[in-house]
Amino acid sequence: MPGPVTTRPAAPRSVPLCRTFVALLLACAVLVGATGCGGGDGGGASATASPSGTSSAQAQKFAKTRFVTNAGLAAGATYQWIVKPYRAGKFKKGAEGRTFALVKAGLAGAFTYNRLKAAAVNAKGDPLLSKAVAPLTAGIESLKDLGAKLRKGEAGEGDIGIFESVINGVKDAGASAGAEVKDKVPSTAQLGG
Repeated sequence: MPGPVTTRPAAPRSVPLCRTFVALLLACAVLVGATGCGGGDGGGASATASPSGTSSAQAQKFAKTRFVTNAGLAAGATYQWIVKPYRAGKFKKGAEGRTFALVKAGLAGAFTYNRLKAAAVNAKGDPLLSKAVAPLTAGIESLKDLGAKLRKGEAGEGDIGIFESVINGVKDAGASAGAEVKDKVPSTAQLGG
């Protein structure tokens, strides 16, 4: 029969050596990451990644794309969950599904305001679009508290008209600057989050 098996404890130096090795790897990763992100002195490979003359045009195109996306979501939310249910009579007292319609309209109102504010910021990236959207900032700001008014069931024809007017103004401004806005209905999850 074999005798009892004895195990030897690990050498006390292996843990500090392992920690030193991990620390060395992390330091190298940070150094490589900083160098790859332009943390160098401006020479070598980072000099070839400097912006070219087309980056301004690309930035303007990106600003227009983001403007169109944000404004399209705002327009879609306004039509789907504010204008359409209002015209169908869903906000009237005693209407079937009124509470649900009002909650969704309130969320859509806040969402619309948020997306239009983002679209106005996006528009600043393109000179022509910025000029077209600038006069609409007061109208966008007027939507700030209408979401709560919708949710409480206190919105009337005039309030719905404000939403439509602002959305149409944003669409017209986009079209005049070469950034056509089309309605894009956001999901219910997008409204709430």
